[in-house]
Amino acid sequence: MRKFTLLLSAFGLVALTAKSQTVATFESLPLAGTDTFYINLSAPGTDVGFNNGLAYFPCQYDTSFGSYYWSGFVYSNMTDTATSGYMNQFSAKTGAGYGGSSKYVVSYCGYPQFIPLTGAARRKTVKGFYVTNSTYAYNSMREGDGYGKKFGGATGNDPDWFKLTVRGNMTTDTVQIYLADFRPAGTANDSIIKGWHWVDLMPLGEVDSLQFTLSSSDTNSSGIKTPAYFCIDNFTTYESLAAPVTSIISAAKVYPVPGGDVLNIDFPNDNEGIINVLDVSGHVVMTQEITVSHNAINIAQLKAGNYILNITQGGLSANTRFIKR
Repeated sequence: MRKFTLLLSAFGLVALTAKSQTVATFESLPLAGTDTFYINLSAPGTDVGFNNGLAYFPCQYDTSFGSYYWSGFVYSNMTDTATSGYMNQFSAKTGAGYGGSSKYVVSYCGYPQFIPLTGAARRKTVKGFYVTNSTYAYNSMREGDGYGKKFGGATGNDPDWFKLTVRGNMTTDTVQIYLADFRPAGTANDSIIKGWHWVDLMPLGEVDSLQFTLSSSDTNSSGIKTPAYFCIDNFTTYESLAAPVTSIISAAKVYPVPGGDVLNIDFPNDNEGIINVLDVSGHVVMTQEITVSHNAINIAQLKAGNYILNITQGGLSANTRFIKR
């Protein structure tokens, strides 16, 4: 097993442990057939969620109004990417799970929802998940639906946005993902996500649970008018292996700190790996492969401020913050 540790005299020591990962793909969960979804309708008013991987996905529903209203997480294999409106609330705009798999999870997040971690993943770092828009939300933003507005407005220049925020219960940090973003000037860079996009949650550090919140530029006194739905797949957790930390750690050095135009990272070996630089929102702004023991990263193009350095090598991973002057 390749080994390293991250020694940062000005940042403090970041301990590393060997990690395995568990991926909740939802493929093993039972469905009655194709183009369907699952909500356990046996117990209205209670949590009827489900486990997959090393996480629990809660779901609640209410029949007080003659039908059922739900919130939380539902797994689905719906393929309808065209039909607009509430009657198609359980379809992903991709029409399939990540990589063409059949199943994925749909969340209705009209108010904050939580995913608790289970078993060996508790109080560990969550690697991340893939996210996309539901067909319902995507079509509403693209076309307007009589309640939610057409993003961009009549001229296409309204600076609309639809955002998912993820927070760990043991940190004040957040990771933010714009599921739609019309904020840039003009229309050339306007976007509504319609494919699967990876969300890196490692900047949140160790957590017991994750909080998910949706927000939008389109609101009224009751809250957001954009349909409060998103879809996830391949929810990936880490769990530490039982091997003693001291047996799997060597040393790596990062200097200088704070960093100027070049950040140097020295390893005790030439083993391959990946260096990622993330902004404080969790977006990867630079990536460099590790192929030699000495690595000089040109960070001159980065704006001054705080960043996260993530290093992965041989099954080990470390995060730390650094300052670009």
